[in-house]
Amino acid sequence: MNNIKSRILFILFGALLLAGCSGNAVNLQDGDTYVTKEMNEVISDYIIQMSSSSHHKTEKQFEIHKVYGINESDGVITVYMWSYYGGFNKSTGTEFQEGHSLPAVIQLSKNGEKFSVTEYIQPQDGDMYQSSLKKMFPKKYLKLVQQDTANTKNLQQEMVERVTRWLAKPE
Repeated sequence: MNNIKSRILFILFGALLLAGCSGNAVNLQDGDTYVTKEMNEVISDYIIQMSSSSHHKTEKQFEIHKVYGINESDGVITVYMWSYYGGFNKSTGTEFQEGHSLPAVIQLSKNGEKFSVTEYIQPQDGDMYQSSLKKMFPKKYLKLVQQDTANTKNLQQEMVERVTRWLAKPE
């Protein structure tokens, strides 16, 4: 199973690398100004669906992300971000059960009024982590990603607030 995941990540990583080499990075837009509510929902839904299958089963999963910027080219929107995903159970409250906190690049395409994910890339583990980040992110976002590696307090706080609202809902 890990071999299949590695192959998929390698293919996606290669595709992003080729796209980055094509000179399309000149369309960078900083921040999340151009990311709509629907785009955010599509991103979170995709990551929850993808991640929940690779983590232990929990009652409810949440994903929050911080967008560094986007690049739009030829109808494809590349979102450079930090993703914070967690699974929770009512019996354990806001105690984090499963999840991840990592930088990611996700590509969206728009068909009519609907967005869909066409690619999702996260950095490689271990010795390949830093070099994969350099290939994934434009230089202007790389420093922000490296700073956020140890600073996800805002995302953690937002996660606690969402879980608390979920726990307060009557069954």
